[in-house]
Amino acid sequence: MLPAFVFGTLKQGFPNFATNVGRRIDGEFVTLERYPLYLVGERHSPWLIDLPGQGHRVAGQLFEVDEAALARMDALERITEPDGYRRQRIRVVKRIDGDGNAIEAFVYLQPISPRPQDIRLGPLDDYLPAHARLYRSRAA
Repeated sequence: MLPAFVFGTLKQGFPNFATNVGRRIDGEFVTLERYPLYLVGERHSPWLIDLPGQGHRVAGQLFEVDEAALARMDALERITEPDGYRRQRIRVVKRIDGDGNAIEAFVYLQPISPRPQDIRLGPLDDYLPAHARLYRSRAA
């Protein structure tokens, strides 16, 4: 099983959670480093930008996933498309642990920064249900 950190629509109770068939690890987690998280474009997609050291320590959930579950999430996040996310490893910690006991986990990062005119909100430290209500899936 592989750890996967989800910060947006793949979180439990959020729009794309059905794609995430992993087993949730108890607790709330945050990125060890700061990253910028924005809602981007007309779809209000959550983008965690691959710019460590900028933005906030971003909150999310940690799941144990197998290769098949990871492949499903890869497809949703369009990792082979030029404008898709990239699956990378980052370090996360339980919120209550501060900086201790870091876990290396997969996460989906955007390799490019959004154009300023495409940013709808952010940088954020957490993707909340109010943000998810603004989200429009690609299929919609």
